[in-house]
Amino acid sequence: MTDKIHYRRDGDIAVLRIANPPVNALSQEVRAGLAAGMDRAEADTGVRAVLIVGDGRAFIAGADIREFGKPPQEPHLPDLCNRIEASPLIVVASLHGVSLGGGLEVALSANYRIAQPAARVGLPEVHLGLIPGAGGTQRLPRICGAKDAIGVITSGRHLGAPEALALGIIDEITENDPEEAGLLWTGSLLAEGAARRPVSELPGPAPLDWDAVYDEVLKKGRGQISPAAAVRAVQASSELPFIEGLAEERRIFNDLMQTDQRKGMIHAFFAERQVSSLPELKDVPARQVEEIGVVGGGTMGAGIATAALLAGLRVTLLETTQETAEAAGARIAGNVAGALKRGKITAEQKSRMLSEALLCDTRDAALSDADLVIEAVFEDMDIKREVFGRLDAVCKPGAVLATNTSYLDVNEIAAATSRPSDVIGLHFFSPAHVMKLLEVVVADKTADDVTATGFALGKRLGKTAVRSGVCEGFIGNRLLNTYRSAADHMVLDGASPFQIDSALQDFGFAMGPFAVSDLAGLDIAWAMRKRRAASRDPRDRVGRYADKLCEAGHFGQKTGEGFYLYEKDRRGGTANPRVIDLIEAERHDRGITPRSFTDAEIQRRYMAAMVNEGAKVLGEGIAGRPLDVDMVLIFGYGFPRYRGGPMKWADMTGLPEVLADIDRFAAEDAYFWSAAPLLRELVAQGRTFDDLNRDA
Repeated sequence: MTDKIHYRRDGDIAVLRIANPPVNALSQEVRAGLAAGMDRAEADTGVRAVLIVGDGRAFIAGADIREFGKPPQEPHLPDLCNRIEASPLIVVASLHGVSLGGGLEVALSANYRIAQPAARVGLPEVHLGLIPGAGGTQRLPRICGAKDAIGVITSGRHLGAPEALALGIIDEITENDPEEAGLLWTGSLLAEGAARRPVSELPGPAPLDWDAVYDEVLKKGRGQISPAAAVRAVQASSELPFIEGLAEERRIFNDLMQTDQRKGMIHAFFAERQVSSLPELKDVPARQVEEIGVVGGGTMGAGIATAALLAGLRVTLLETTQETAEAAGARIAGNVAGALKRGKITAEQKSRMLSEALLCDTRDAALSDADLVIEAVFEDMDIKREVFGRLDAVCKPGAVLATNTSYLDVNEIAAATSRPSDVIGLHFFSPAHVMKLLEVVVADKTADDVTATGFALGKRLGKTAVRSGVCEGFIGNRLLNTYRSAADHMVLDGASPFQIDSALQDFGFAMGPFAVSDLAGLDIAWAMRKRRAASRDPRDRVGRYADKLCEAGHFGQKTGEGFYLYEKDRRGGTANPRVIDLIEAERHDRGITPRSFTDAEIQRRYMAAMVNEGAKVLGEGIAGRPLDVDMVLIFGYGFPRYRGGPMKWADMTGLPEVLADIDRFAAEDAYFWSAAPLLRELVAQGRTFDDLNRDA
């Protein structure tokens, strides 16, 4: 026994209580303690059943993340689960909080399972590039069938107690304390003379069209292999005896352990937890924020207001006229109604948010009591400076003044006030009540407690907050501008926008860059190109074909035509032949002889541009750590999580190889393909971006 497992007798029931705060992770001590507890119970005269229950907040939240990447120690989890299931005693698991991954696998090795109403279960291993490796793919299908098991395992989602009950994963939902309820349930089983019920002895699930299911899951995963691998493991539960199925599960698990996808997803897992934790803010208290103001009630402003309402904040939204204020209120109401429909809030909460917590107004003075005000008006420096001058006049001392600008200089905006130390950038991504990324842009004079307040607000809103310094586009849009330029250059040189989109979807992006442009609106980038034209370096190769589309009034999805053609009530678009005509005309005017590109070359150039600009952002101190860049691209720009982010991808590809690509491309365009000094330095030193993460 270990001090992580408490053993006691209650009549003829032995209770094994897991005590490994805060969430009873399955550390080596817990595994050893459970195995020893089973031995003790079986040797304890008169014991007829074992109840396994968790202390504190959860039954078992899953593996101990402190053991990730280290050699596994005995007892291994598969052996523990088999040991529990092989017991001659009746074993009951009483679940509360979360029972995830190995936690659910332990529960599945018991004979019976009960749960609290708010309990949640799941097998989220696919989010780490793996499959359940302790019998989850063999036991779960025997309980709920192959189709439902595949749905649970390949999605990695959490199931509430009612759904788990309906699938047969648990036997009853109980209201009482987990241990008290478990003792009552176990006692009733003994009184009824219930038999042991090992899941391994249940028949395997009925077969499916395994190849069709595999292909469907692989396509849905956009190149992620672990969900599709899970299908093959579940197939083994149908086609093989239990012991052989366990061996096949373990073989697949071990194969996945060696993949770059597993490395990428483990990196993303830890980076997500580290990115919002800044050592320089460790002892800096955030300012109190309970009431916020939002200036501008368009799509972005309404989304920010919605996110704040859903987080329990009071919101005053400022618009220019009563008509636009009412329109903003309607947008917010629609967003909140969507949250109700998705089960995020109750009808009572929705009513209270809209009637008590939200005020839409046209008077600057309405913001006088706000603890923090976020400006979300048109992306124009003169307009933003005028707004901040007004905020400076009406907001109370100590109020944080935030701009949601996507590109503009936060220092210049702050200079429009008498309190630049209170000014910060909070760059949300649209729709702001859905997208998880928040860039916290720290200006030259931003006070530390204002920065801490930005991160505290991000946490309260459920965002992944990333610190950025001030430059045009900050981290995300600066990289976007660069890798999008690489795509434009390939179009000029012979690739089609449609081939590029397809190649990058094959790489794992949800959408290619040209489809994304159609979704965002081609007029946005067009306005930016016009704004930059006067200061643009003559060596910068900028295509004109997209301008021609815009000049004709074609702005993408919102007008029905862009790089693709869109039909009402039809999902997605079809390639616009007009675009090819415009591109060919421009190539002719520029004297460019087009050449062919392979999909692999498209992917390589796109990624090299992204990594190179990421290294420049790091070298300039705009981003503090490579993991910051990775999290921005994953949460804000659709970068495939299983690749870990662009900087992790570069490490796994090999920095010397990436630098060699950039130097080779520089022979064609030395201005664009200027290698980042930091990248050259790392290659010369034989170091990686991960080394910089560890140094931070």
